[in-house]
Amino acid sequence: MAGDEKAKSKVEQAKGKVKETAGRAVGNERLEAEGRAEQAKGDAREAKEKVKDVFKD
Repeated sequence: MAGDEKAKSKVEQAKGKVKETAGRAVGNERLEAEGRAEQAKGDAREAKEKVKDVFKD
């Protein structure tokens, strides 16, 4: 997996988790949903890179 893309996916996942937790703590459903979406985006990026690695070999 490309190091740069792997780092981006981890950052997106972490930011999403923080947003989701903050949204839940203050009762802001929109912030919580944004956090879940950002985590999903990071998960998708990570999955894409793993697929690319499989076909790279």
